[in-house]
Amino acid sequence: EITMEKLKKALYQEFVAGHTWFDYVFLLTGIVLQIVVFILFPKEPINVVSGIAGILCVVLGAQGKISNFVFGLIQVSTYIYLSISAKLYGQVGINLFYLATTLYGIYAWKKQYKVDQESEAASINTRKLTIPALLGMIATVILACFALGWGLQTWSDDSQPYLDAFTTVPAIAAQILMVMRYRDQWYLWLAIDVFGTAMWIAQGNYCMAAMYAFWCANCIYGLYNWTRQIKDDAPEK
Repeated sequence: EITMEKLKKALYQEFVAGHTWFDYVFLLTGIVLQIVVFILFPKEPINVVSGIAGILCVVLGAQGKISNFVFGLIQVSTYIYLSISAKLYGQVGINLFYLATTLYGIYAWKKQYKVDQESEAASINTRKLTIPALLGMIATVILACFALGWGLQTWSDDSQPYLDAFTTVPAIAAQILMVMRYRDQWYLWLAIDVFGTAMWIAQGNYCMAAMYAFWCANCIYGLYNWTRQIKDDAPEK
């Protein structure tokens, strides 16, 4: 049974306990960036809604918080609409994939979610790939990117087939790694976000470009947090 007291405790563990001032400043910076860009380069309001939800999703994900999936559902739903409007069909496909894996991710993370007894902070247990597995995954992703780019260029009216491909294929691998709690996802997300920034600048959608640019910084933030979590958990494994 969910009581008000249990809800308050869960919210405290998720959004207050264990956070530093930098965590809050970093999150606020991303949200303010979205609002400023929306004011300077106004588009449909759905753009800033998607952008802010995306900031909340990735920052909470970088902190290992299961609540990232809640904001992820909002971001994915709005982003699908924007991608259809921009004729970025690879983005539509990957976000439908996100929609399914986000729902599964809540279930998968819940089994590995822990609460630190001292700080009362809730976070996920993280792990890392071996070097051979990481290199093999990168090589496979690069080949698949070129194959998809060629396919989109040949059989569709995709406005940016190769940029679309290079933000779609790595995202599939990165999302799987994220759901499976591997910190190596952040290397792929960084590559995706660099290409994504360029793609939305070319579309003239600066809200989405700003979101992707902030996501680049979040990849470093996430890599640091997830690597530290592996070290913290090492004696227990």
